[in-house]
Amino acid sequence: MTGQASARLAQALWKVYRRPERPTPWASGGNLPWEDPDFSRRMLREHLDESHGAASRVSAERQLQVDWLWSRLDLKAGSRLLDITCGPGLYAVEFARRGCAVTGVDFGPASISFARKLAESQGVAARCVFLEQDVRQMVVQEAAFDAALFLYGQLAVLTRDEASALLTSAASSLNSGGRLCVELLDQEKVDKNDSSWWYTDDQGLWGDGPYLHLGERFWYPDHELSLERYQILHLETGELTEVQLCDQTYSAETMSRMMREAGFGSVKVYPAWDGLPLYDAGEWLVYLAQMP
Repeated sequence: MTGQASARLAQALWKVYRRPERPTPWASGGNLPWEDPDFSRRMLREHLDESHGAASRVSAERQLQVDWLWSRLDLKAGSRLLDITCGPGLYAVEFARRGCAVTGVDFGPASISFARKLAESQGVAARCVFLEQDVRQMVVQEAAFDAALFLYGQLAVLTRDEASALLTSAASSLNSGGRLCVELLDQEKVDKNDSSWWYTDDQGLWGDGPYLHLGERFWYPDHELSLERYQILHLETGELTEVQLCDQTYSAETMSRMMREAGFGSVKVYPAWDGLPLYDAGEWLVYLAQMP
């Protein structure tokens, strides 16, 4: 390490030491840097890693979900499907293989690039459209889809107002009888204890060289929200990266009400993925909302 890097590392450590005791929810955006090209590239690597399900579930579990969704969303060859925060297209392309016309929206550049290549490799590029776009700015044609997906808790990284607006947008995109599936953590199962942890790695999600990761989790009962603050010290350069990730939780009653207010006529809630044998199924609620 150079003298300059050592000085930066010392400054970074003092910044960590002087950090606010409790950060303010959403003050730093409250989300991961999905659109950053380097982060997006590293996140794609995690999506495709079959040794864990932290970014995308492993293929065997995805297949169980796809089968369930195919039935519950009443999909068939020719159905038009909107996949909101589609990531690398692992679900979207599978539905396209079954005959759906799929539009996927995500603002991770590496994921969208991979999704397009995956669709081409599977011979379904003609049935897939992948848009590199922030879903909060998503503009969709009214009544253009038969079904929509919002999987793996991604609605929770938006503020309540943003979530309401996106539910309204999803509702407007669906035709009469169209269905939306939203997967969110079960508020009753969320860890509501403040905690901290650390680890080191040679390379990983947070960098391509050695780094020290310092993590903290805070629960805000008035907001029904957890916030994770990550301080990543890049040991070769002495640089510090800080990320704050907000996870807005909802009771089943609140989310069902928000869906009805967005325009959906009926909402069904399936605890624990309706009994699917997923490794973390018990932590989730699956909402199936249908347009009048």
